[in-house]
Amino acid sequence: MKANGYEISPAADLSGADLSVADLSRANLSEADLSGADLSGADLRKADLSGADLSRADLSYADLSEADLRKADLSVADLTRCILCDCNLDGATISFRGRKVIVRFEEVTG
Repeated sequence: MKANGYEISPAADLSGADLSVADLSRANLSEADLSGADLSGADLRKADLSGADLSRADLSYADLSEADLRKADLSVADLTRCILCDCNLDGATISFRGRKVIVRFEEVTG
């Protein structure tokens, strides 16, 4: 699969890539290096981003609905107005104002 001229695959080195407004829905980007990448406005619905390095990535206005972000590194990523509905953030690293937070979610039943 290609997007904006880049080869999209698991463990790909896409650091600093311009993938703005790209259709990456259902893409397998597990363990990929997307550090510093521009993913603003990208369609990442149902994408597999487990273990991906998204540190310093621009995810503003991206749609990450139902994406797999388990153990992804989102340190200092721009999450402005991105959609995170029903995504899996278990074990993901997210930083807020210089503070690192490890996110862990558990399923709550009835």
